[in-house]
Amino acid sequence: MSKRQKRFILSESDIPRQWYNIQADMVNKPLPPLNPATKEPLKPEDLYPIFAQALSQQELNQTDAWIDIPEPVREMYKYYRSTPLVRAYGLEKALGTPAHIYFKNESVSPVGSHKLNSALAQAYYCKQEGVTNVTTETGAGQWGTALSYAAKVFGLEAAVYQVKISYDQKPYRRSIMQTFGAQVTASPSMSTRAGKDILTRDPNNQGSLGTAISEAVELAVSTPNCKYTLGSVLSHVTLHQTIIGLEAEKQMEMAGEYPDIIIGCFGGGSNFGGIAFPFMRHTIRDGKQTQYIAAEPASCPKLTRGIFQYDFGDVAGYTPLLPMYTLGHNFMPANIHAGGLRYHGAGVIVSQLLKDGYMSAVDIPQLETFDAGTLFARAEGIIPAPESCHAIAATIREALRCKETGEEKVILFNLSGHGLIDMAAYDQYLSGSLHNYEVTEADVQANLSGIEKII
Repeated sequence: MSKRQKRFILSESDIPRQWYNIQADMVNKPLPPLNPATKEPLKPEDLYPIFAQALSQQELNQTDAWIDIPEPVREMYKYYRSTPLVRAYGLEKALGTPAHIYFKNESVSPVGSHKLNSALAQAYYCKQEGVTNVTTETGAGQWGTALSYAAKVFGLEAAVYQVKISYDQKPYRRSIMQTFGAQVTASPSMSTRAGKDILTRDPNNQGSLGTAISEAVELAVSTPNCKYTLGSVLSHVTLHQTIIGLEAEKQMEMAGEYPDIIIGCFGGGSNFGGIAFPFMRHTIRDGKQTQYIAAEPASCPKLTRGIFQYDFGDVAGYTPLLPMYTLGHNFMPANIHAGGLRYHGAGVIVSQLLKDGYMSAVDIPQLETFDAGTLFARAEGIIPAPESCHAIAATIREALRCKETGEEKVILFNLSGHGLIDMAAYDQYLSGSLHNYEVTEADVQANLSGIEKII
């Protein structure tokens, strides 16, 4: 076997049987989400009208480090897990770096991304509760695709609000959702009060994850026997994604190495937390020296330029108030192709960890991400999703730093999904018509000023 093909795969019996809840080990627990009406800390029952009860309880669980994976969910995981851990010899050679680069290849799932790890769990818990319909939002369509498939697996009907700019940019992912039986609506739409209000103010609004969340939540609470599901940001979503890092731990042992640096792209936190949190428990518990880097778009820089503040998770203000790094729930990000990263805020766990100095963040311009994705494709034979290109770009920065210093560091990043349905974006990049988008400090401060009075 050539070095370019070296992969590490676990046996079926080694697939984790529990998810890891980092909240139980955190020195400073995340501040409590607040009921938007009373401003009091949320109780699980406050979330029952929106989420399945088991998910509501997982969301606020700060005591149990390990949560059992239901056997029907683990059986579905076996269809595609474990996902490969790959030594990226081709990329190392292309960069001329002494660093050892590994990536966890989540693109091999049936829907092409890591999102299925939580979609299967959320659909299962909804089915167990007797729910018949689920709603959600999606940006680029990876989460919507995963939820549409998971809903079909467990016999549920799914309604997906897709951010309008991505609905138009990525028609094939919309078609995949419809193939799985989901109803897909471009957001903002005229089908909800939230959507009508947004379009009344701005008829040409191209949407954001915040607008799509508002519409999906409104549909869930107004439809009998229906629950809302979410693909990132919330703590129970990141919990389900820790199967990525738990597998990667065992696979790094097989490779005989331990990562010095762990990198994930960042929209709301699900895939970054999924790869990083299992390793981070050793940093928290044992003082293990590992660097954790979240890579976000320069056009939506909540971790690097936002403020730590209670804010809504959506535009209309339907969600609980979350203590997070945010650009303000009314922030409208530029129409970049990494639609899954166009979100105004960060999950509460990541926000607290960043605040406490356990991790860092970088924001990366769009063109640099496609430079990185194209180099990776030519070196490793996998075309990455635009979201994943952010993690690759951050990895390349670190690998080139090793080249300058001569350090032989071990870098692990999460390849969250493939880009085979994103070729329109690559076509624009290759033709020279793709652009960077800058957010001025004045724009950031103007939007943040609008959330200062929330609490």
